[in-house]
Amino acid sequence: METPSEFPAASPDATGAPDIEESAGSVDAVTLDQAKLVLRRVKDPELNLNIVDLGLIYDIQVDGADINVDMSLTSPGCPSGPEIMGEAEKQLRTVPGVGDVKINLIWSPPWTPDRIEPRVRTYLGF
Repeated sequence: METPSEFPAASPDATGAPDIEESAGSVDAVTLDQAKLVLRRVKDPELNLNIVDLGLIYDIQVDGADINVDMSLTSPGCPSGPEIMGEAEKQLRTVPGVGDVKINLIWSPPWTPDRIEPRVRTYLGF
């Protein structure tokens, strides 16, 4: 089916954005948005909040197909730490074209409820 002339086909040049198919799973590079999206699937089992909104993700570096994540936990004695970190790595490996995945556990600065996304803090009554 041809595209009518009054509705030209979208191109990367029109908006500067890549095609949907390209951004959904390019095998050449992984995007920061893809990494954040899959990390939102990982929940802290005690708080039932995803680790991105909870503020446990401090930094995400994407280098081509490789992803390096700096994250913390709600406390050094968090019993769910290994489970959360393992699930984060598992979810990142679901991104099409992903290469090496490294999860770094960091404690500085320490996590506080101030790191929770403002909209979630409001919902929780903080």
